[in-house]
Amino acid sequence: MKKLVLVVISIFVLTAVGLAFADKGAKGMFSAKAGDEIYVCGCGDACKCGTLAKKEGKCGCGQALVKATVTKVEKGKVTYKVGDKEFTAPQKGKFECGCGECDCGFVSQKAGDCGCGKPMVKVKK
Repeated sequence: MKKLVLVVISIFVLTAVGLAFADKGAKGMFSAKAGDEIYVCGCGDACKCGTLAKKEGKCGCGQALVKATVTKVEKGKVTYKVGDKEFTAPQKGKFECGCGECDCGFVSQKAGDCGCGKPMVKVKK
């Protein structure tokens, strides 16, 4: 009887751990909180690609991403500061990193390559 209980508990624990690692959140959602350092498109107001990432790279418009600090995340928008200027970008991207192997967190409103060099894929609804 003790062995059966141990087997059942082991299966439960392994299942819970597996689910925890399998759930990466909603597709195309950029996960951040106030105070986080992230990387964003450096074009400023001129560009509307809305690229957000957790690692360095280039955005879809070809510019190098720049380091920014998240000031708030609310109502589906990430507000961040680059230098003295504050910008916002949608938290949900139309495109995301498609490699499935890294944790770069790239999301964008426009297609392009993510920081790992792989093409971003359209987010399925």
